Parts: sequence; C-alpha cells; structure tokens
Amino acid sequence: QLQLVDSGGGTVQPGGSLRLSCTASRSIEKYPAVGWFRQAPGKEREGVSWLASDESTYYSEAVKGRFGISRDTSKTTLYLQMNNLKPEDTAVYYCATVFVGLDGSPYGRDWGQGTQVTVSS
Repeated sequence: QLQLVDSGGGTVQPGGSLRLSCTASRSIEKYPAVGWFRQAPGKEREGVSWLASDESTYYSEAVKGRFGISRDTSKTTLYLQMNNLKPEDTAVYYCATVFVGLDGSPYGRDWGQGTQVTVSS
C-alpha cells in the first residue's frame, strides 16, 4: 500500500506563498497522476492540481497561473508551490494518487493525511 505524507501547510497573509510537499513511500512515477485535492469548511472536496506520468499537468481554473506543481528527481516527492494566495484558498490540502473513473471524472485513491492552509490577514 502506497503511503503519502503531506506537509508544508500554515497560515499566511493574502498575497503570500507556501510550498506543500507530498512524500511517498515509493516511486510515484508509474501512477497515472499524483496531485492535490482540497476541502474548505462546508464545501465538497475539489481537485486542485496534478502531475501525470507523461509529465502533463492539470490546474483548476481557481489556481491556474498562481500554483505550480513539480516532482523531485527521485520520483518520491511532489511539490505544490502556491503563490499569490487568497482567502478562498483556505482549506485542508490532501495529496493523492489520481485515477480516471468510467465516467471520465478524476478521483483520488491513495490519500495523504492532509495539511491545513489558512490565508488570512
């Protein structure tokens, strides 16, 4: 069973930056994609960004142009650089392996424990 550990969350002011890390117990390069979902209080979990095995990337419209996803050369750690953070980015961020369901919708399968990101002045 793949283990994922999220880290890097915290509290920042609007306009600030954070870098999340997702450390895997083994190489993640053979999974279809690995990335982050987030869940804000009272809202459904939503996909934020992922990096596919073919090196293609996905960003939700809400974070496009502000967030950047990357992977280290050992293929065991994933990073999410978050810049120009906004209060609406406040959520628990979960690293996950990403698969595509029969209906074509992406879903997370193996999950990290989550890390809290709070953007507030």
